[in-house]
Amino acid sequence: MSNVGFRQYNRIKRADKNLVEMFRGIPTPNIDDNMNRMFSLRGLMPYNKTPLLGTAFTVRVAAGNNLMFNRAIDLAQPGDVIVVDGGGYTERALCGEIMMSHAKKRGIAGFVIRDESLTMEERGEAVSEMEFPVYALGQNPNGPMKNGPGEINTPVVCGGMAIMPGDILVGDADGLVVIRPEDAKEVAEKALKQNEAERNLLKIIDEGKWDRSNFAVTLEKMGCEIID
Repeated sequence: MSNVGFRQYNRIKRADKNLVEMFRGIPTPNIDDNMNRMFSLRGLMPYNKTPLLGTAFTVRVAAGNNLMFNRAIDLAQPGDVIVVDGGGYTERALCGEIMMSHAKKRGIAGFVIRDESLTMEERGEAVSEMEFPVYALGQNPNGPMKNGPGEINTPVVCGGMAIMPGDILVGDADGLVVIRPEDAKEVAEKALKQNEAERNLLKIIDEGKWDRSNFAVTLEKMGCEIID
């Protein structure tokens, strides 16, 4: 019998691992630049400096309730990023150092949470130094309930973006981006070329040879009034 809103889907189509690895080390702004700057997740803050890269394993939870989140940690595969849609509820945290430690031990690639994440005392030294990436809205000392309902591996919304199970997620100090697997190869190739172009530009800047006359030309073409 169907139980809409309280379901667990076990099978998802993950992006190929080689495809995912193409994005390792590429800054998120360069990735988003090559998707017309339309695929960044907004409002989520990193809890440490560990970069994030993996495939989405999605969870939708009831407000302030982490039963399905806990189940997802045990179901996800190494390299998965657990993406939690908590509806933006900010009165209870959904996880802390204990869940992070268990997920890291299982090879999970990180957490992305549309909700409060850690309890206040757990956002300190232990979490900031843990090599396990977590992005969330903030922190709260109120812990979660554990009585459901929720859904695992259905479409979710996080950071203003729709995220599907198996999507590629990349995170760094600048933020998070999501890439559809069918677009990934082309986006990665373009972003890598942009990386190279920017490295060359930095060399030109260091040599003091950057020709910036195009900015003045653009202003003239747009009819900017110049006043002495």
